[in-house]
Amino acid sequence: MPQRLLLSLRKFVAPEFVFGRGALRLAGRQAAGLGVRRALLVADPGLFAFGLPEAVAESLEASGIDYKFFTELSSNPRDHEVMAGAAAFEDCSCDALVAVGGGSAMDCAKAIGIISANKGHILDFEGVDNVPRPGPPLLCVPTTAGTGAEVSQFAIVTDTTRRVKIAIASKTLVPDAALIDPDVTMTMPRELTVNTGLDALTHAVEAYVSNAHGPMTDLLALEAVRLIRAHLARAAEAPDDVDARGGMLLASLYAGMALSNAILGAVHAMAHSLGGLLDLPHGLCNAILLDHVVRFNYEAEPGRYEALGRLLGARWDAAAPMVEKKTAVLDAIIGFKRELGVTQGLADIGVAATDIAALARNAMADPCLLTNPRQPSLDDIVAIYEEARRAGA
Repeated sequence: MPQRLLLSLRKFVAPEFVFGRGALRLAGRQAAGLGVRRALLVADPGLFAFGLPEAVAESLEASGIDYKFFTELSSNPRDHEVMAGAAAFEDCSCDALVAVGGGSAMDCAKAIGIISANKGHILDFEGVDNVPRPGPPLLCVPTTAGTGAEVSQFAIVTDTTRRVKIAIASKTLVPDAALIDPDVTMTMPRELTVNTGLDALTHAVEAYVSNAHGPMTDLLALEAVRLIRAHLARAAEAPDDVDARGGMLLASLYAGMALSNAILGAVHAMAHSLGGLLDLPHGLCNAILLDHVVRFNYEAEPGRYEALGRLLGARWDAAAPMVEKKTAVLDAIIGFKRELGVTQGLADIGVAATDIAALARNAMADPCLLTNPRQPSLDDIVAIYEEARRAGA
């Protein structure tokens, strides 16, 4: 890295976290250390089949902490669900939030915290640094390996009127603590393992080529890609392999800290638009879009994409021209996706040609575009969507 970039001013934010097997059982102790007396326990309702919210609740009880469950949330949390959660927080006189689940539960808990401290409506806080007061203590227990929400300063919420996902970015949203337990992720089905894993890969790739990257985010992003290449296929095929699960959780953690501090790019801007308009799975949208955005961005950061490509298995001769390296990098990304069974185009998951104009307009308004290494026009975004729609097996 050039010295001028190495020494340029950078800020880095991260929460306290405990990583390793058995971390979930520390929920009560960790909450007590934050001074919690009564928590709103925001939980993905599907997790009750595996006993995970109950296990966190038992740990809270063992430390003398009261709680109330809030489970009225969707896989892409909606604005009205956040407001219902904020009302539940006030009604039960809670003084803290505990989130158990994937990105949806953690984003919902962050957004509830915004309202509890600042009042108003959650959509009032869209954008960067628009949250005046920090929320109550927040403890996160991630149950997927991919979103990085347990360590990031972002919350993503669906505006149900405009049918668009809004991004709220503020250091006040960085959780106070996270308990990151590989055992918890062994309940994830194969499709969710793959989609969240490729979400983490996209976080790492976009953070590494972001125009806001720095030495710390570079280190974390590259190691995240290495870990994902080493562990994701095994985690998908052997769900009880705790080493593979742990490798993926560590990759998600690294990628989450990288994205929180270097921000993201066009893949996420476009995926947020897809999720808001059509309520599609975020990780799968990222996976489908990734190589198409890399193709568009490549010439803006060829050296960085080459470094990422090599970690994914791309190889070329020392004298190879850039066009050959670009092809090798794209082939490595596409090959890795196919190895995991991701061969769809956007048309295969329900995106119609008539959706693209609205999708592109919404994507152009997403703040993630600000840190994309190449600034796209509306026509560029339309072209990328169209290319990704035509792709597939």
